[in-house]
Amino acid sequence: MASSRTTVAPPPDRVRLIVASSVMLSFISFWRAAAIVLNDLGSSAFYAGGIAEQAIGKSAPWFILGIMLFSFAVRAVYVESCSMFTRGGVYRVVKEALGGTFAKLSVSALMFDYILTGPISGVSAGQYIVGLMNELMHVLMQYHWLPPALISNGVPYQFDVNHTSAVFAGIVTIYYWWQNVKGIEESSDKALRVMQITTIMVVVLMAWGVYSVFTQGVHLPPPPTPSNLKFSDDALGFLKYKPDLLPSLGLFGILMAFGHSILAMSGEESLAQVNREIEHPKLKNLKRAAIVIAIYSLIFTGGATLLAAMLIPDWPRTHIYQDNLIAGLAMYMTGPMAARICFRIFVVIVGFLILSGAINTSMIGSTGVLQRVAEDGVLTDWFRKPHPKFGSPSRIVNLVFALQMFTIIATRGNVITLGEAYAFGVIWSFTFNALAMLVLRWKYKGERGWKVPPNIRIGKTEVPIGLICVFLVLFSTAVTNLFTKSVATVSGIAFAGTFFIIFTVSEHQNKRRHALTARQMKDHFQLEHQDTISRESVDIRPGGVMVTMRDAANPFALKWALAKHASDDTDVVVLSARIMAAGGPEFLSSEEQSFSEHEQMLFTKAISVAESFGKTVSLLVVPAGDIFAALAQSANNLEVDSIVSGVSSKMTSEDQAYHMGQAWEALPEPKRQFNFYVVEPNGQSKVFYIGPHAPNLSPDDVQLVHRLWLNMRRDPTVSDLHHSDIITYALTRLAGQYAREKADILRDIRNYRAANLPADSGPLGSHQLAGTHPAGDTNERHGAPPRSN
Repeated sequence: MASSRTTVAPPPDRVRLIVASSVMLSFISFWRAAAIVLNDLGSSAFYAGGIAEQAIGKSAPWFILGIMLFSFAVRAVYVESCSMFTRGGVYRVVKEALGGTFAKLSVSALMFDYILTGPISGVSAGQYIVGLMNELMHVLMQYHWLPPALISNGVPYQFDVNHTSAVFAGIVTIYYWWQNVKGIEESSDKALRVMQITTIMVVVLMAWGVYSVFTQGVHLPPPPTPSNLKFSDDALGFLKYKPDLLPSLGLFGILMAFGHSILAMSGEESLAQVNREIEHPKLKNLKRAAIVIAIYSLIFTGGATLLAAMLIPDWPRTHIYQDNLIAGLAMYMTGPMAARICFRIFVVIVGFLILSGAINTSMIGSTGVLQRVAEDGVLTDWFRKPHPKFGSPSRIVNLVFALQMFTIIATRGNVITLGEAYAFGVIWSFTFNALAMLVLRWKYKGERGWKVPPNIRIGKTEVPIGLICVFLVLFSTAVTNLFTKSVATVSGIAFAGTFFIIFTVSEHQNKRRHALTARQMKDHFQLEHQDTISRESVDIRPGGVMVTMRDAANPFALKWALAKHASDDTDVVVLSARIMAAGGPEFLSSEEQSFSEHEQMLFTKAISVAESFGKTVSLLVVPAGDIFAALAQSANNLEVDSIVSGVSSKMTSEDQAYHMGQAWEALPEPKRQFNFYVVEPNGQSKVFYIGPHAPNLSPDDVQLVHRLWLNMRRDPTVSDLHHSDIITYALTRLAGQYAREKADILRDIRNYRAANLPADSGPLGSHQLAGTHPAGDTNERHGAPPRSN
């Protein structure tokens, strides 16, 4: 996209303010990207099969397998959208192709998907835990380990599955709500670890399951023909009032069954959300991630559902384990009971990890989508106002939390009801995305990195056969669901309609308010939009100071920086980072930019403070996926010597420096070292060196090197020895010893530090921060050794 940089100098009464377009992110491998998506997509394996069988009968596993194969095609649509847009999510793609009205409709359906992902995942996790608890009650009674008070008429006490699961889901949702209010970010490391543990379970499950099938005999479910479909009353939806139509369903019945299995494919939208964070080469790694996701979900979701139908007898499968098929599958493997119970416990642990993680993913995704529409001016600035203590979009998080808790309470933990409603958002968000991509084939004639195959050319016209087929299947399934999924139709339309009305009214109010804000802004700031930031674009000299600013009411970090750099020799840049969560925009063009009242207050205060010090400051807005990655990259691009930040309400100064050091380590070469100052409200500050610096040697250390130098120079063969030679040799030898004797070296260093650290120096290792070196004085300049106070 071409830069919209202003070339005319701003009037003297206005302050120039740079708004960067590109988001500053820490990039991840395709394995980590696949892990994040699978934490959402893989969760459906724990409940999709049971819900589908209760709706359409014993042929459900074949339809689940069909859905997983069809997901290859749906995923291809998302890959094409991501090759056109850095973040090819539903909102961005639909708005580009069909306009704002359809974009608001699509994001309303997507919100229904995201809002229900949390409750259905939490309730499903509760089903697995409660099922295990009830099973263990029977085992304890058999071995006479259960207190008599918990036994009635020879039957052990049993927890109510739905209500107990709802309580569990509510507790976990409350936990993740508070984590998101505090601004805890989704971690690719955590997602990767969860998927590694899940993979162990999947390998054991499939290997043991296949072995059990061959030892017990192969009993395949009935083929997916119209005569084998047994629809429940709920699955027939509005058609149950027309019984004369049922014998003639035919292929329409196949489409109905396909629609009732579609929730096995939920989570595809997450692929578009993580695309912007995938490392170079982006498109190639995106394809790799898509293949990993496709194969994994096919084996896990499709394979586990098929094995459950083959191994678990009909009655326990439909009456005991209907909501936790994988746990039931563990109990009907071939092998000793102790091994089966142990494996079932492992299944429950893995289910808890991935399903509870899906609750967090749904909350982050919902928040990100609403932030995205808020950035476009569809939601009012009231929603965007950050939390006064944590700086998170707490009002959006609170809205998402309230909707999810309402859903849990309204459904009372009934996973079938949740599954029925859930499918509405899944299918319609896919349909809107496919329609938008189809329109863009004719509307957008530019180059694409990749296209959904096959495509045939008739004359000068290219006909996207593959894309048309995907859209027709999705659209026909979505329309079929309208008539056969009454719960989904009523609840989905009501929810999406309510959100659409809120978006429309809010956008109308926002336009009027932003028109007033825009007129006021002309009196204060001259906005300039840059694709990227550099020293030249911000117009500063090397060696400046960058100050982060988040709270207009407490600009103590800016005051501290201006007081320390009162002369005109050092340029000061005030930076505000817009944190873009999952679903946030990949760029903010001048046409879409909504400069919020909060940001206007923030920079108005910054100018006021600077004027009180008689100092000129440069102003900068940077969209970012991670605050520390944004600060490190901005500091490197602007070639500043120092970053000044206020103390965080969520972490200590040392923790802030640690994360800054980690972000610096992730920067590509070449990268500059800088100082990181953390300023407290009382004016006290700590400084940390970011990047490699000369160590802070004590006088005893220097004396030791000097004595070694004197002693070694007595040998005439090394009469030209230097102090640096001794240090270099010692470090080289230590590196060799560390490679051979790591445990011994670390033990000796721990013992040495324990014996030599002062009593008030804090916990052992508290200052050993990756890429970070603490300095002893806040007056420390870049590259100079620290001076003691």
